[in-house]
Amino acid sequence: MPFDERPFLVFWELTRACLLRCAHCRAVAQLERHPGELSTDEGRRLIDALVDLGRPRVILTGGDPLMRPDFFDLVDYAVRQGLSVSVTPSVTPKVTEDVIRKAKAAGIARWAVSLDGATADVHDGFRGVPGTFDRALRLLGWLKAYGLPAQVNTTVTRRNVHQLEAIAERIADYDIVLWSVFFLVPTGRARMEEMLDARETEAVFARLYALDQTMPYAIKTTEAHHYRRYVLQQKARELGRPASTLSFQAFAQRKRAGQGAVDDGIGRAPDGLRDGAGVVFISHIGDVFPSGFLPVKAGNVREAPLGEIYRRSPVFRALRNPDGFGGKCGVCDFRHICGGSRARAYAVSGDMLAAEPTCAYIPPAWTRRIAEQKAGGAR
Repeated sequence: MPFDERPFLVFWELTRACLLRCAHCRAVAQLERHPGELSTDEGRRLIDALVDLGRPRVILTGGDPLMRPDFFDLVDYAVRQGLSVSVTPSVTPKVTEDVIRKAKAAGIARWAVSLDGATADVHDGFRGVPGTFDRALRLLGWLKAYGLPAQVNTTVTRRNVHQLEAIAERIADYDIVLWSVFFLVPTGRARMEEMLDARETEAVFARLYALDQTMPYAIKTTEAHHYRRYVLQQKARELGRPASTLSFQAFAQRKRAGQGAVDDGIGRAPDGLRDGAGVVFISHIGDVFPSGFLPVKAGNVREAPLGEIYRRSPVFRALRNPDGFGGKCGVCDFRHICGGSRARAYAVSGDMLAAEPTCAYIPPAWTRRIAEQKAGGAR
């Protein structure tokens, strides 16, 4: 799927207001809403713009989108315009059984629940509010009862990496469609020292790959695009074929040999999807970014049409050209499938086109380049 003309996923941050105090919050959420948030009318106009962009999949996020009193008005308008709308509200007392019932009736495609630990002490330590762990499990039970497709989001850091298998088992009984494992990007409140290094990340890839063979739901990674490389390498070994002949998307759609494609409610992401290439983020005040984790502003929907920003911004155009990436990413044989986390590259180096800092793979072309440079220096 070409991403030059239209995005695949649109994240819209309705507000930065939230009742939680999450240690890794990229939005640095506050208790009160910002007075400059897009109004309801501006929100409807943005939804119209998304229709013109070919109806990409829309994720309403925050902060906590339920902090906006017009939340369901905007959902209703978007669904009536034919958009697939998923939501990622915070797990607070605002989420009641009645809200889930109303969300199901409104036609919400998926509700994401954050669970960052297999135990209350780890999860509540992340979220900064006691009781959030129990509330999250209760919410998953409601979603299952009302048949509203549920996704679990887990952010992997040094404080919870030891609990991944336990989290996977904990959520297996709730009929979720997807476990999205976020790899920390040190932006917002997230700290660099909580981020896994390349060796630790590769070890987590192996664990996720093993879990994907047995869990009853799909598993994907967020801001760990190099997991696609890992999966293709493993499948190539198993099939005795070159990884270059395989499609990550095809394998992501199949759970085990002999089983059909997994329908996770909104379809699986195409190969090459990443920040700015198929992904766009609109902030609570209308600023447009490649993603919520990559704070390089490309424009504002109050000043220019979203489609124009997405198609013509130098920021987005650069991110859609993996041949222009720096370091080993720019010559990697998996660059058009992966491309690395541009957000993490920016957070670590200040350059969104720099090499992915948590990838352990050394491309053959990079090895040759280093050897040539050493040989040239020795003359």
